[in-house]
Amino acid sequence: MTIGFIGLGNMGLPMAQNLLRSGHTLKVFDLSSSAVSTAEQDGAIVMSSAAEAVEGSAIVITMLPGDQQVLDLYLAKHGLLSHGNGSTLFVDCSTVAATTSQTIAVQADAMGTSMIDAPVSGGTVGAAAATLTFMVGGPDAAFQRVQPVLKNMGANVFHAGAKVGDGQLAKACNNMLLAALMIGTSEALQLGADNGLDIAKLTEIMRQSSGDNWVLNKYHPWPGEMPAAPASHDYEPGFMVKLMTKDLGLAMQTALASGTPTPLGAMARSIYAQHGRDGWDEKDFSSVLTRFSDNK
Repeated sequence: MTIGFIGLGNMGLPMAQNLLRSGHTLKVFDLSSSAVSTAEQDGAIVMSSAAEAVEGSAIVITMLPGDQQVLDLYLAKHGLLSHGNGSTLFVDCSTVAATTSQTIAVQADAMGTSMIDAPVSGGTVGAAAATLTFMVGGPDAAFQRVQPVLKNMGANVFHAGAKVGDGQLAKACNNMLLAALMIGTSEALQLGADNGLDIAKLTEIMRQSSGDNWVLNKYHPWPGEMPAAPASHDYEPGFMVKLMTKDLGLAMQTALASGTPTPLGAMARSIYAQHGRDGWDEKDFSSVLTRFSDNK
C-alpha cells in the first residue's frame, strides 16, 4: 500500500520505519532534513511538500506536536484536505483536543474526503519496537480499513468509539491516570526510602500487593531499578514533562466541558506544570520523583 506520512519527529520517524519494514511504499515529508535523510536511507520516498505526500496515497498519517500545527496542516488554504479525494483516508496520530479532531473531520466530510483520529500510547520505546497502543475514533468502516496498517506499528489497536475525537478522549483519560500513578508511585517510593526501606525490596512488595501498577513494572522512576527506563539514564526522554503537562491540560479541558470533577487530575497538572517551570520540561515525566527526593 502507498501511504503518506507527515511528521518524522521522535515518534513519527520510528513509526514510519516500521511501516517500511512491513513492505509499504512510504511517501514522507518533514521540515527536519536529518529525519528525512534517515527515512530515505530506510527506503522512503521523500516529497518536497506535505501536499505531494497526499497525492497517490491511499492513507495519509500525520504525527505533529500540537493542535495549532495540526489545524494549520489540514485546514490551511492549500492544506492536506484540499489534496484528498473520496478514496483518501487521513489518520491523525497526534495528541490534540478532541474538538480539534472533530473540527477537521467535519471539514473533511464537507470536502468529500475522510479523517479519523488515532493517538498513541507507548512513547518512543513503543514506537521503535512497534508495540504502541492506538486509540481510534471514527466510523467502523474507516477503523476496519486502517487497522491492518496500524498493526504494523503497534501491538494494540482499539476502536475507542464511532465518533472522530473518541480516540483523543480515551487518551486524555489514560494519561491523566498515568500522571497520577507516576506521582503516587514516586511519593510512596520516596517515603519508603526516607524511612530506611530498600527500594528493590519495596518495589517487589508493591508488585505482589495491591499497589502493583504499570509504573512499577514498565517505567520505574527510581534510578538504577530498571536499566532501560529513563530514570536510569538521567531522565532522558522518553515522554517529556512538557508533553505530559500538555496532555493533562487537554484532560482538564475535557473535564470542564463535561462537568466532571477531576481533583487528582488537576493536582497532577499543577505538579507537572511547576516541575516544568523548575527546569525539567525537556526531561522524562518520571523525573517527578525528584520533587520528593530533592526538595525535602
